[in-house]
Amino acid sequence: MAIVIPPFLIEILLTLGIFLIITVSLNFEVGYAGIPQFGRVLTVLVGAIVAAAIPGRLLVLMAGITVEFRGEEIVPYGAEYANHLVNFRLVDQINTQILGVNPGLSIVMFIVTLILAAIFGAIIGYLTSYPALRLREAYLGITLLAFGDALQLIALNYDPLVGATQGVFVPNFFLWVGATQTSAKIIAILIVAALIYVLVHFWVNSPFGRSLKAMRDSEQAAEVYGKNVPRLRGYTLMIGGALAAIGGALWVIYTGSMDARTFNRLTWTFWPWAFMMLGGTGSHKGMLVGVFFFALFRYLIFAYKGVLEPFIPISIQWLEYILIGLIIVLVSMFRPQGLLPEKPRTLLPKERVEELAKASA
Repeated sequence: MAIVIPPFLIEILLTLGIFLIITVSLNFEVGYAGIPQFGRVLTVLVGAIVAAAIPGRLLVLMAGITVEFRGEEIVPYGAEYANHLVNFRLVDQINTQILGVNPGLSIVMFIVTLILAAIFGAIIGYLTSYPALRLREAYLGITLLAFGDALQLIALNYDPLVGATQGVFVPNFFLWVGATQTSAKIIAILIVAALIYVLVHFWVNSPFGRSLKAMRDSEQAAEVYGKNVPRLRGYTLMIGGALAAIGGALWVIYTGSMDARTFNRLTWTFWPWAFMMLGGTGSHKGMLVGVFFFALFRYLIFAYKGVLEPFIPISIQWLEYILIGLIIVLVSMFRPQGLLPEKPRTLLPKERVEELAKASA
C-alpha cells in the first residue's frame, strides 16, 4: 500500500529532514570539534551541483539520448547539457523513457547520486582543512564563509556547470512511484536523515568522538596525550562536508531543479547555526529538538499568515527571518547552552566514578 503524507505534514517533514542533516553536520564540526564553520553553504552547494550535473549526464551517455542542438543531432552530455532549452528536453526524456519505467535503475541512481555528493563534499572539506590548520576562530570562520560565496559566484556565472542563473532540471528518481512520488521523496529524505543521525551518534560516542571533544576543549592537552590535531581537523571537515553535501543533493532532488541563487549563506549557514544554538551546541539530541521546533514554527507562520498579517506591521514573508534572528539573540542572552545542553560523559559508570571519588577523598 502506498503511503500518502498529508499536505500539512509535507513542509514540516521536508524542513525537518533536510535541515537535520545539515545541522547535525554543522554540530559535528562546531559542537564537537570546535571549528568555527561559517561556510556550511559551501558543501551544501557542492552536493546540489553534483546532483544537478552528474546523474543526468550519466543517464544521457548510458542511454545515448540525442537532441538537435545548433543544427546537428548530438548526445548532449557536455557543456550543452546545461543549456536551458536543451536541458528541459533531455530531463523530460530521461524521466519518461528511463527512470519512469525502471524502478531498479532509479533507486540505484538515487543512491549513487548521494554517494557522489558525499565524495565531492568530503574532497571540498579536505581542501578547506588546509586553512583550518593555520587559521583560528574568526579568521577561519571568515575564510570558510568566503569559500561558500566564491562557489556560488562560480555556479552563477559558469553556464556549462549547472546552467548559471537559468539553472537546470534534476532527474526525477521517484517518477515510477506515480501519484505518491512527493510522499516517497519525503520518506527517502527522512530515512537518510535518520541514518545520518544514528551514524553521527555512534561517531561522537566513539574514541574518535572523544578525541574531537578533547581537541575542542584544549588542543594543547590533546597533543600532549598524543592526538594529531591537524589530522583530526581534516577528518572532521571531510566528514562534515560529506554529510552537508548529502543534504544539498537531497534538496535539489526533491525540488527537481537546481538554481544556485537559492543557496545563500542565510538559509544554508546561519539558519543551521540558529537551530544548533537553540537545541544546544554539542548536544546530539538538541539538534533534533532545535530543527523540529523551527520546522513547526515555520509551518505555522505560513499556514496562518492570513490571520497574522493584520497584526504585523511588516510583510509576513519576513517574519521567519525575524524569528531566526530573535532565536540567536535570545538564546545567546538567556540560555546560551540551548534547550538540551551537552551532558558530560564518562567512560566509567556514574556510580563507579562516585566510589573512586570517595575512596580518594
